Amino acid sequence: MNKVAQIFIKESFLVPVVAILLGLIVGAIAMLAGGFNPLIAYESLFIKVFGNLYNFGETIRQITPLIFTGLAVAFAFRTGLFNIGAEGQFIMGMVSSVCVGAMLDLPFYIHVPLALIVGGVVGGLWGAIVGYLKSVRGVHEVITSIMLNWVALYFSNYILKTFLVPEGQQRSRDIHESASISIGWLSEMFDSARLHWGTLIALAAAVVFYIILWKTKTGFELRAVGFNPHASEYAGMNVNKNVVKAMFIGGLFAGLGGACEVLGVFHYQAIASALPGYGFDGIAVALIGGNTPLGVVLGAILFGALSFGAAGMKFGAGVPVELIRIVISSVIFFVAAHGIVRYLLKPVLAKKKEVL
Repeated sequence: MNKVAQIFIKESFLVPVVAILLGLIVGAIAMLAGGFNPLIAYESLFIKVFGNLYNFGETIRQITPLIFTGLAVAFAFRTGLFNIGAEGQFIMGMVSSVCVGAMLDLPFYIHVPLALIVGGVVGGLWGAIVGYLKSVRGVHEVITSIMLNWVALYFSNYILKTFLVPEGQQRSRDIHESASISIGWLSEMFDSARLHWGTLIALAAAVVFYIILWKTKTGFELRAVGFNPHASEYAGMNVNKNVVKAMFIGGLFAGLGGACEVLGVFHYQAIASALPGYGFDGIAVALIGGNTPLGVVLGAILFGALSFGAAGMKFGAGVPVELIRIVISSVIFFVAAHGIVRYLLKPVLAKKKEVL
């Protein structure tokens, strides 16, 4: 029992929990300032997420791509890189997997793995472009990754219009049933919520993230290069190669997320006029999760639940959807500015040391 209690009073547990609570409090203050009742708003949010099986299933569906993009951003952070390009990598994973899913007709045991692998690899190669430009040409990854997000958007639209969109339509033709990763029986249990195998793949990706970074020689080199590229080079590591490799793996996570979104949720891809936003939300998820795989999963759950539950706040309490962004932004702020949280927790942590 003492061991269980110690887990809940550890700094690594207390800081993010208190940061989330502070974010919710700041959000409540903003709602009060706007003349809304925060208790009713949070109750409506809770009911929207957990009120029925359909909404709960759709919340899980909303969380899944955030895990992928959160892992993509967190992996780069862990290796000393700032992957703003998860958005573009996600889009390239979508368009490449829909090409495989719609243009090829194969047995499902070949079609599904092939579409997922192609989506992941193409997303990884899109990320590797950023790594190559940084390592060989010295171009900062923030600049190139932001630019490549828009290149990915318009390039994917070009591919769709040229090869997959029927005349007069604004979306591609549907993928073949053999390429779908939807779970029909589970969707029926959740009142037709769009559940798919991508959720389990996302959790498996989090495990792979941990194994690569902390259980392999490659992961040690990637982290070492991120900590100090000059010392790593002196130790005989190929810094440029590891930068490209890190961005490829990060892009692979995002591309796999895009593939799962197409193969499991929509079964087609529409001509887009704006970025979907999952990559940018992944930055917030990575920050909330402290760039750890478990933290990313928990951060995606929080972010996805708040985002999906925002509609409940609007209809149940009359709160504008934009206010949920204040809550999310406040949580991100307090998690990122963990020094403030530690300062507020100083009396609790000091008391804990006295007891020990």
